Amino acid sequence: MNIRYFPDTDTLYIQLNARDVVETIELNENTLLDIDAQGNLVALTLEHAHTTINLHEFSFQQAVAPLLQPT
Repeated sequence: MNIRYFPDTDTLYIQLNARDVVETIELNENTLLDIDAQGNLVALTLEHAHTTINLHEFSFQQAVAPLLQPT
């Protein structure tokens, strides 16, 4: 995953994987979705990021699957 912020355009780009993009879907005037050949999400672009999300607070948390108890 790669997250980039471009302050000159106030654009946030979140790349989830390195697959080739075959289509870009405009979800709304500020949100673009990049899709691969299988229909999977490759990247997300947020225009006017400061008005769309809170860029001043960012956290990353990896969820761990619960351990299964032996039967």
